Formats: sequence, structure tokens, C-alpha cells
Amino acid sequence: MKKEQYLGVSVSPLTYDQIIEDMKQRIRAGEQSTVIAVNPEKVMTARRDPLVKELINNSTYQIADGVGMIIAAKLKKGELKERVTGVDMMKRILEMAAAENLGVFFYGAKEETVRKAKENLEASIPNLRVAGYENGYVKDQEALLEKIRQSGAQIIFVALGSPRQELWIRENMPKLPEVKVFQGVGGSFDVYSGNVQRAPEAYRKAGLEWLYRLMKEPKRIKRQMALPKFLAAVLTSRGGRG
Repeated sequence: MKKEQYLGVSVSPLTYDQIIEDMKQRIRAGEQSTVIAVNPEKVMTARRDPLVKELINNSTYQIADGVGMIIAAKLKKGELKERVTGVDMMKRILEMAAAENLGVFFYGAKEETVRKAKENLEASIPNLRVAGYENGYVKDQEALLEKIRQSGAQIIFVALGSPRQELWIRENMPKLPEVKVFQGVGGSFDVYSGNVQRAPEAYRKAGLEWLYRLMKEPKRIKRQMALPKFLAAVLTSRGGRG
């Protein structure tokens, strides 16, 4: 599968539809897949932390969850054309699961958050089969793994924060051979539970979701400073998509 690299971090220049089609083929072939969101903040972390870089680059699909990735692609004449956000990718995978009659499992967040997200998604996606769920505070990991196996789920969404969720996925993929798709979804359960409101569609379409979130949470300014640092590093990197 074709990948682009920005500061040594891989990104999949695929649309939602292309990822879903490829994912369906991999499921039918019995292959496991992982989905990880990539944004400028995570790329800058990966430059400092080899483990984060490894977790990203070893994933099947590195989705461009950040307008900064699209700007970088334009600067370096890459093929990356559109954002593929983690929260929307999750919804697309859930819709695919409902259409293909694949069971899904939710793991992570607080009990009331994951339960409410499950209920809201079941109500909004016809034929969605949630095989099970567990909050992110469960202590007995072996019992959790057995619960996932017994559920028969073939897709799991893990909301433990990054890179903890990616580490969990890497460690447990071999122990869950029947699960074919693993996505680390960060705060997506908060969105689908209704705890966190997404930016209005106009902001999202304009690539200004970050600005809306900054207005809502001014303390995020430190995190947002990763964007200009990232773009400056991309501009000064050697080659096409360095």
C-alpha cells in the first residue's frame, strides 16, 4: 500500500472510501488491520520518541487527522488531499460493520461514557451489532481479553489515549486473532456519548476544527503550537515528502 512520509512518519494518502474498500478485502482475506490517527502534534512527538514513530509507521492505515497534514502535503506536492479524522473514520467503520454483519467491541473511557456512546451509536446506525463493551478502568486484562473473545467481535475500538491505546493494540493483537480491525480512537467515545460537542460543520469543512476547539478550550494553545513548528520542519526538510 502506498504511503507518504512527513519527517519520517508515514501517512496513508487514502480517502475514507478507499480505506473501507481495502479494509473489507483484508477482512475477507483474514488479515488484521490497525488504524492510527496522525496529526502535526503526533508527528512532532514521533521525532522525539522512537516508540511513537514505530507505533505509527507499523500501523496499516495512518489517517491524516489534522489540517496541518494537508498543508504539509501541498507544500511537498504530496498526494494527500483530504482529512480523514479519527472520529469520522470510526463512524465509517461502524457503518461498514453494520452492512457486513460484523460485531464490534468498545473498550475505554469512563463507564457512563462508553455505555452512552454505545447506546447512541446503536440508535443512529441501523443493524449495528455491538458485541460488547468495557470501560477503560478494568484491572484484569486476561478477563477483558476473554470477554472480547467470547463476544465474537471482529472489530474493536480502543479509547485509552495515545500512545497507551496503540501499545495495548500492539500487545494484544496476537492474542485476539479473530479481531480483524483495531482502531485507537482517543476521545471519540466522548463525542459519540454527547459529552463533547464537535465543531459545527462549517468549521470542519474549512479545516478550522482546531480553531473552534481552541476557542472552547484556550488552554490548548500549547498543543496548537505544534502546528507552526511542524510546518517549519517540513519546509526545511530535504527531498519531496521528507
